[in-house]
Amino acid sequence: MNLQFIKAEGLGNDFVMLDCAGVPQSDEVGAKARVLCDRRLGVGADGVICVLPAAMPGADYRMRIFNSDGSEAEMCGNGVRCFGEYLRATGRAAERVAIETLAGLIEVEFAGAGERGGQYRVNMGPPKFAPKDIPVLPADLNDTDFVMKEVSALGRAFAVTAVSMGNPHAVIFADELGDDLVQTYGPAIQKTAYFPKSVNVEFVKVLSSNEIRMRVYERGCGETQACGTGACAAVAAGIATEKLENDVTVHLLGGDLGISWDGYWEHPVYMTGPARVVFGGSI
Repeated sequence: MNLQFIKAEGLGNDFVMLDCAGVPQSDEVGAKARVLCDRRLGVGADGVICVLPAAMPGADYRMRIFNSDGSEAEMCGNGVRCFGEYLRATGRAAERVAIETLAGLIEVEFAGAGERGGQYRVNMGPPKFAPKDIPVLPADLNDTDFVMKEVSALGRAFAVTAVSMGNPHAVIFADELGDDLVQTYGPAIQKTAYFPKSVNVEFVKVLSSNEIRMRVYERGCGETQACGTGACAAVAAGIATEKLENDVTVHLLGGDLGISWDGYWEHPVYMTGPARVVFGGSI
């Protein structure tokens, strides 16, 4: 199979973008994700994104995203901005586009050009705190949320707030964000019985009520430079626990995202950040 691709990145979270409209089974692309994402033998990326015709009413395009280990993710905040930049780079998108994902319909709006490519404001939908929506196994099956509940991994207890942004997140507030914390306990928390479908683990240091620093250990990828859904989940968790106000700058290893949420559980979270095309080719 010869594939034409475009490489795109959002805050260092990078993706191989493929037009899969002519590929009979996009599952075949997912099966090749490990090779495509290999940074020595392939293109190199955190994931593969397929651009497909929409099937959902109201959607302009459909996005499928495969992690570097070949598993399929429901959604990706940085990936959906890269999707918007890909559409603009290939002359297929106006100022606003509706993208179908496994997490539902995501609206992406071009917000202007920046130093690192296009700036995009994304309606990420409302955060979900109900254990069945994440999913997370609560200590009490009658629990309506999993906010600041104890989770143990490798003999250490963490206060975890579980949030779904279309994909599952475990948010942990910490005083410092060292390598041992992220790279040792991130994968350990993913493997606990609390998260039957695994989880993205966010470690968050609160700098002020409007500013946080975050590192993330992603499901199917390991630690990445940035995670858009994770930034949204972290801010939602911070607002729910009264640590943060409604507009927050999130500092990630790859750069900054702006996250806004009014605190009403039925209202959407908005994410603003960059995306850019790096290069194109064939493999």
